[in-house]
Amino acid sequence: MSYLKLRDGARLFYKDWGAGQPVVFSHGWPLCADAWDNQMMFLARRGYRVIAHDRRGHGRSQQTWRGHDMDTYADDLAELFDQLDLQDAVLVGHSTGGGEVTRYIGRRGTRRVSRVVLLSAVPPLMLKTDENPGGLPLSLFDELRASVLRNRSQFLREFAVPFFGFNRPGAQVSQALIDAFWFLGMMAGVNAVHDCIRAFSETDFHEDLKKIDVPTLIAHGDDDQIVPIAASAELSAKIIPGAVLKVYPGAPHGLAQTMPDTFNQDLLQFIEAGQVAPTAEAPATVQ
Repeated sequence: MSYLKLRDGARLFYKDWGAGQPVVFSHGWPLCADAWDNQMMFLARRGYRVIAHDRRGHGRSQQTWRGHDMDTYADDLAELFDQLDLQDAVLVGHSTGGGEVTRYIGRRGTRRVSRVVLLSAVPPLMLKTDENPGGLPLSLFDELRASVLRNRSQFLREFAVPFFGFNRPGAQVSQALIDAFWFLGMMAGVNAVHDCIRAFSETDFHEDLKKIDVPTLIAHGDDDQIVPIAASAELSAKIIPGAVLKVYPGAPHGLAQTMPDTFNQDLLQFIEAGQVAPTAEAPATVQ
């Protein structure tokens, strides 16, 4: 297994498959690089080099006590770029990973990046404030933290249901996806799971988004119950110059897992052509 020793001595696990233009994936909370396996296999078999890391404290990376904030996450990603000498990379971030990608560009720019994909991503700001009235209340995130400390195992099983939209009428529930979500979430250190809530909910990415000056795809389901589209993707699309907003009708937060064939094709099309097909009229279905 591949590990990078970070500046503070912590070990960061990563996967590096295939050859060609690099596509770098950042995972959502509280998962790890394995959440991207479908997309990585899809692109690696089509001539791309695919790379995904376990964020510090998550998956197979070292369970550090400190460093669970967006600046540290972005700097860890920058070290991975430096270690692998990545150039002309496509950066893909889901949810919290979308924040990590955005903060990386805010701190390091796009010298090594050719395209950006923000999938169900948390920017520009999840928390409700006077300046961000469409955000979510602090009490909601306080309850998330309390649930993690009270019974993390039970919380992860329950959280997976709206994550994948399995609580919607007619949804074809996949127990395997729920089990996988639970397993990957339980691999993380509980302190990392707890502290990351503040990182993804209270970090303001407005200024970082303004620094994205490469072609950008913002992909989001309009039935995302975790990161509501009106307070995230729709706002980010207005900030990033020339961003393409792709809305998936009826799709949940974890659409890369529930409708991988559709998302994978859109991802490939954007990487190759800088555009995606028009939004379908029919609601997305859970597969």
